[in-house]
Amino acid sequence: MRHGKTINHLGRTASHRNAMLANMASSLIMHKRISTTVAKAKALRKFVEPLLTKSKNDTTHSRRLVFSVLENKEVLKELFGEVAAKIAGRPGGYTRIIKLSDSRLGDNAELCIIELVDYNDTLLEAKNAGEAKSTTRRSRRSGAKKATAGEGQSSAEVVAEAPAAATTEVSAPADTATETLKDGETREEKAAE
Repeated sequence: MRHGKTINHLGRTASHRNAMLANMASSLIMHKRISTTVAKAKALRKFVEPLLTKSKNDTTHSRRLVFSVLENKEVLKELFGEVAAKIAGRPGGYTRIIKLSDSRLGDNAELCIIELVDYNDTLLEAKNAGEAKSTTRRSRRSGAKKATAGEGQSSAEVVAEAPAAATTEVSAPADTATETLKDGETREEKAAE
């Protein structure tokens, strides 16, 4: 039975496992995504997320703690520079595991990609586009509701008055000519005197 055994030993000794996870963490920080097995990715996530949290506080002490684990100056510079700036606003969950449909030929192990969440541009663009659409719809709807509610009139009265208001706006003095554009805007030109 495996009661309370939370560490996946991955069939390695402690020193071998720590060296492997440190190398995988360094590769993940430098390349922003790596391909590996699901078991190693889950172990790597537990290993690298505390290091990413430490990088958000750029002090000498946190740099020394991270360097004692990773032992690579280039990775440390990348982590405390570019990566820490990207993940500054995120409260946790810096990595994402995406399972692949195929498996490894030799031992049929499940393969996956582990990546830093803030560096997947396609998903970030899709998320931002979805947020932009929903906010414009909400603002338009809420703006219309607030305007009708603020006047103290029912929506039927507002709809009945809207066409009359539109016709009065279009009318112009006798000495100006009004031209209607595509978007419903009007352009007034003064007649030559």
